[in-house]
Amino acid sequence: MAAPFGGRGAVFMKITLLLVGKTVNKDFVKLIDEYAGRVKHYIGFEIVTIPELKNTKSLSAEQQKQAEGELILKQLQGGDHVVLLDEHGKEFRSIEFSEWVEKKMNTVNKRLVFIIGGPYGFSPAVYDAANEKISLSKMTFSHQMIRLIFVEQVYRAMTIMKGEPYHHE
Repeated sequence: MAAPFGGRGAVFMKITLLLVGKTVNKDFVKLIDEYAGRVKHYIGFEIVTIPELKNTKSLSAEQQKQAEGELILKQLQGGDHVVLLDEHGKEFRSIEFSEWVEKKMNTVNKRLVFIIGGPYGFSPAVYDAANEKISLSKMTFSHQMIRLIFVEQVYRAMTIMKGEPYHHE
């Protein structure tokens, strides 16, 4: 288990990154795996991938969001704190994100679940299930790329909490 953080003496929370569709770029996969491995030195961390929908050409964007939303909701558990990675979410500097994660480590008892949706975003039901929304940038990134950026930011947050020299300000 991860080294203790915060005031509770032990970390019970686990971070889960829930993705729609597998990461196809081998270079991204390698880097995501590298940073995920680094994060696991600090806290429980897992990446859960929901398979892509089949025959999406026959579905409208709304139908696709609805179908993906049903699959996302099946992955959620009671007690999860659900955070959507969404362009309309709150933006943080890396140090602020680290402070935010540390607060969650002291208040969330089970899983802190971050969700990266499909190409058309989230269904209304997924928005309803979410506790918060975070935006990683005002810029738009591919869903493949944002996975790497997010996992690196989680790693950066952990090193900031521990006072390690990875982040420079």
